[in-house]
Parts: sequence; structure tokens; C-alpha cells
Amino acid sequence: MLTLIIRRLLQLPLIVFVVYTLTFCLAWLVPGSPLESADGRRPPAEVEEAMRRQYRLDSPVAFFVDYLGKASGASWVLGRHPRPFDLGPSLRHPDWSVNEILAAGLPVSMTLGLTAILMACVLGIGAGVIGGVRVGGFADFATLVIALVGISLPSFVVGAVLLIVVAGWLRLVPVGGWGTLSHLILPAFTLSLPYAAYIARLTRFGMIEQMRSDYIRTARAKGLSRGRAAFTHALRNALLPVLTFLGPATAAAMTGSFVVEKVFSVPGIGRHFVDAVLGKDLTLIMGVVLVYSTLLVLFNLGVDVLYRWVDPRLAA
Repeated sequence: MLTLIIRRLLQLPLIVFVVYTLTFCLAWLVPGSPLESADGRRPPAEVEEAMRRQYRLDSPVAFFVDYLGKASGASWVLGRHPRPFDLGPSLRHPDWSVNEILAAGLPVSMTLGLTAILMACVLGIGAGVIGGVRVGGFADFATLVIALVGISLPSFVVGAVLLIVVAGWLRLVPVGGWGTLSHLILPAFTLSLPYAAYIARLTRFGMIEQMRSDYIRTARAKGLSRGRAAFTHALRNALLPVLTFLGPATAAAMTGSFVVEKVFSVPGIGRHFVDAVLGKDLTLIMGVVLVYSTLLVLFNLGVDVLYRWVDPRLAA
């Protein structure tokens, strides 16, 4: 187990570097200029030239090396920069640094995403177990229908309907905003539905396979009830595909969903990232991608550790 963790942590810088390089190439090739305002106006030529030199926008190689050194902390270690892990100033929001934008928005997005994943696990695993144990019954059919609806309906449709009905007509929760538990319920539930649908399907298929296996037949032959055999023996092995899904799903949910954040006016990083792409804010794009890729690798590492806890044979 310790060897696995050390090996994955040693691979982390290489993976993040590859993601950083690919993202930089794509972002640099996007048409437009980060120094251009939203209405198309540009600063005077001499001012633009000075800003390009200041932000290293006159050379892709210089920007690539300079930003990587500051973001990774290498420039700080070498004494060339006063702060470690500096993601630079936002090119579209000159009064804000990327670190400040992430510090303000990332905790919000992570709270929303973590709550959504917890909801998805409760709903999805519960529905999947019911459907997998009662194959062909009404509960199984209802689980499949709900999962299909959860996967098919876009988040902005679900969010808008919940906002109109629950917040507008019934007035059970606030219409939008952030700051209290009541503000969290609707966006977290909306964000959780697609994940819950996938988890329900994975759990159902896993439970069907496990309930038909030889060791479950043996347990049933010894007098163990269907429900106890399902929860005591089958569920643990049926959750292995779910754990595989949870790694990237958790990273994606916790780093922000633009649609959900936009519908419910949640001040997360999702909308900042989309605005950065549209405005070619290179520093903000690179900062968000670096954080996202790091979280993705760490969550996948957590999944591998859980795999070996659930099934010790994998550690051999």
C-alpha cells in the first residue's frame, strides 16, 4: 500500500506537467487577446506592448517557462520569485490574482461538489441495491427509469424546474445565492442526479453479478436470507466499479459545475473558468487546470487505496 502511494505521488509532477503542456498549447492557439476588453477595445499600442512584456505574452516559450516556474514553486526555490506556488495575476481581472480567485471560489465549488457526491452515493447505491436484489420487479423497473431520466436530462433543465417549483412556488428554499445550508440543497441535488444515475446502474449490475455468484449461492444454501447475503457479502464486491467511477467524478464535481453554479448563482470557480476560456485569460486557465489535474490524480490515488481496502487480494 505504501509503495503504491509513493509511486503515485512520484508520478504526480509528470502527469500534471503533461496536462499543463497540452492545455497551454491549446489555450495559446485560441484566437483573441486577453488584453482586449469585452466590447472589443484594445489599449494603445505602446501600453499593449508593455503589458505583453510584463506578462511574457510576447513569447510562448517565455510564458510557458516563467509561469511553470512560479506555479510549481521552482522559481521561489531558486530565489527568483518572492512567493511559492504563485499562479500569477488574472489577465482579465487585473485587480485579482489567480490565487485569490481560486481561494474565493474553490471552497464553494468543493463544498457543493462533495455534498453532491455524498447525495449521489446515498441515492445511487440505495437504488442500485434495490434493483439488483429484486431483478425484474417494479422496484428494479423504477430504478432503471429514474437512472435513465437522471442521465438524460441536462442539469440546466433539472435546475430550472427545481428552482421554479421548490424555490418559486413552494418557497421552501432561497431562489439563489450562497451562505447557508438552505442555499446548498437544490444545487447539490441538481448536481448529484447524473452521478447518482451512473452509480445506480453500476451498483445494480454489480449486485446482479454478485448475487448470481457461487459464494452467494452457498451462503443462501446455508440459510442466509437474501437481504443479509446482499448487504453482508455481495455489496462490498459490487461497489468496486462504483469506486472506479467516483475518482474522476468527485474531482469533476468538486472543481465546479458552470451550469449549476450559473442557475443557482453559486460563486464557485466554474463560471470563472468558462469566462477565462472565452476571454483567453491564460493565467486563470492554467491555474484552474493545474488545480483540477492535481485533484484528479489525488482522488484516483484515493480510489486505488479504497480498492485495496475493499478487496485485499489486489494488494498482493
